[in-house]
Amino acid sequence: MEKTLSRELSTANKIIQKAQQERRQLLEPEAKELIKIFGIKTTKNIIAFSVSDAVQAADTIGYPVAMKIVSPDIIHKTDAGGVRLMIRDDEGVRTAYTGIIENVKKNIPEARIVGTLVSEMAEPSTEVIIGGLRDPQFGPAVMFGIGGIFVEIFKDVSFRIAPVEKDEALDMIQDIKGYKLLEGYRGTEVLDVPALVKTISHVSTIMTSIECIKEIDLNPIFVYPKGIMAVDARIILNHALYRS
Repeated sequence: MEKTLSRELSTANKIIQKAQQERRQLLEPEAKELIKIFGIKTTKNIIAFSVSDAVQAADTIGYPVAMKIVSPDIIHKTDAGGVRLMIRDDEGVRTAYTGIIENVKKNIPEARIVGTLVSEMAEPSTEVIIGGLRDPQFGPAVMFGIGGIFVEIFKDVSFRIAPVEKDEALDMIQDIKGYKLLEGYRGTEVLDVPALVKTISHVSTIMTSIECIKEIDLNPIFVYPKGIMAVDARIILNHALYRS
């Protein structure tokens, strides 16, 4: 177990060190690559640096796809006009790539643009959020709640100080009012709570093992009757721990 964690940390640190050397935050594809190292399932992604790259990426992943701006200076991609969903053909990819770049240049002209991220479209399902944060007083903590826009509206979340064991992770899930959505509600299928327990545990491991990570935000995570899929991932590094 320790040897496996050592390999995971070594690979994750290479991703982080690249961002540190360039004095920036992790890009979305880097954040997704990092969580995947720790066993968290996420979408297939390819960075496209041109229209032709984007078409090739979409053909490789398979339609439908989503496209998002890749920039170290943009956190809220939708607000910047940098997101397109459910793109079904090559022409749609060409239109989306051009539109995303034009929107970002217009709305946030100072933003550095790396390219666009072409991703598989995950099957929609119940959305949850799993996050991590490093509190100045209590240290690393993990958060769970109903995801998507509802996390901001209902604020139905629970927190635990890391490390979070599996029984604590289950308590976190059962603590929220929205737990009924996961256990089957009015004829809906029972969703994979054990997969969520594992994901919370993985986020806890990341937060306790990598001190320069200040925040993790996996929102939304789609929960299925079998398995989960992290559709979006954001990881914030502590600037004070950047290497000079």
